[in-house]
Amino acid sequence: MIPFALAKIGHQYVLFGIAAVICLVTFVTLILSPALSGAGRLWEKTAAGLLSLFVLAALIVGGVVIGLVVVKYWPEIHEFIT
Repeated sequence: MIPFALAKIGHQYVLFGIAAVICLVTFVTLILSPALSGAGRLWEKTAAGLLSLFVLAALIVGGVVIGLVVVKYWPEIHEFIT
């Protein structure tokens, strides 16, 4: 039986949550792990981790901007596609 709190969550939120987890796993696997393994000292690993967070922030901002552009120009995009 599904817990009562989870029963009220819409399927869109579950899909967004799954997508967020997949994106975080991909970020950790492809960006954070190589950055941390390439550094030797603790302060180097800390700096690499912080710089990786800047990369994550840039990717998030880029995704939001692309999403907003698609939402704003959706009628033109839809007309171009069809």
